[in-house]
Amino acid sequence: MKAFNIQQPDERLRNEIQQKIDNLNKPKGSLGRLETLAMQICMVQQTLSPALNHPCHLLFGGDHGIEKEGVSVSPRDVTWQQMINFTHGGGGVNMFCRQHGFKLHIIDMGVDHDLSHIPGIIDRKIARGTRNFLHEAAMSEDQFNRAIDTGAELVDSCHAEGCNIICLGEMGIANTSPSSIWMHLLGNVPLDECIGVGAGLDSPGLAHKKEVLHAAVDHFLASNGDWNTEQCIRYFAGFEMAAAIGAMLRAAELKMLVMVDGFIMTACALAAYRLFPGVLSYMIFGHCGDESGHGRMLSVMHAQPLLHLGMRLGEGTGALCAYPIVQSSVNMMNEMNNFDNAKITKYF
Repeated sequence: MKAFNIQQPDERLRNEIQQKIDNLNKPKGSLGRLETLAMQICMVQQTLSPALNHPCHLLFGGDHGIEKEGVSVSPRDVTWQQMINFTHGGGGVNMFCRQHGFKLHIIDMGVDHDLSHIPGIIDRKIARGTRNFLHEAAMSEDQFNRAIDTGAELVDSCHAEGCNIICLGEMGIANTSPSSIWMHLLGNVPLDECIGVGAGLDSPGLAHKKEVLHAAVDHFLASNGDWNTEQCIRYFAGFEMAAAIGAMLRAAELKMLVMVDGFIMTACALAAYRLFPGVLSYMIFGHCGDESGHGRMLSVMHAQPLLHLGMRLGEGTGALCAYPIVQSSVNMMNEMNNFDNAKITKYF
């Protein structure tokens, strides 16, 4: 796997940023989360006057071999059907991208269907789905590296267009399964607490999913006794998930803001964090969704989500919904007057 040179934001500007925030014409701390968010954005951009430019949304699609074990209520055909639907503008992600001015890129990383002739889909297919991680690693080392590199390359393209804030989403039936396992192995959380209903499993279906994932973890540990983070990620990842990790890491390397979506993208954020801890400084967590364990996984990274809307759609929709809050924090820094200019006595 390629190395990423992710640097922590320079701390020397922190006090000056805080002074500006505290001298805006408001009681100290009265804008709460907007103030901490503004601090993060100013630190990333190393300025007292931040800006959000040319926001882009990368939506990665891929299928999973573990789907064959009946761990999802939805069949894998839904992946390619939804990918085509996105090109027609009919998905939740389309609606929110239009609403908030994001340029949407739809990328086929490993969908089990020929989408190469569909206008609007970027063809980066590595294989028609991953292998079944119940029995073997989901992908080879070469495939993993290609997926990481593809995610990084697509961020480079957005950055070249002037983008400084990226949002990431996914489409891949059964991808809550690898996410749950990463939460368990990389977050040190008991596996049963990590496994949820996904797209809507009933009680017997959830019990079966737990049985399959326990067996998969046991097989991985038996064959990889002295495993490391990269091995764990590669063994269970979907191609769309590995690409998202590459995108997160490259965005942080370029000092871009990264909007993180729901359960699957939070699992990718956790994986990226375990590889390069400095990536966390660049991440804004959009929301805490309704998938079992999402809040627990966020707490592993001490991440504070902006919204709690009970969403579990994926696609990046929760992060997109949170974008206006990010914009408000930037507007606060640039448009609010301070006490001196407004000729108001400080009242705190």
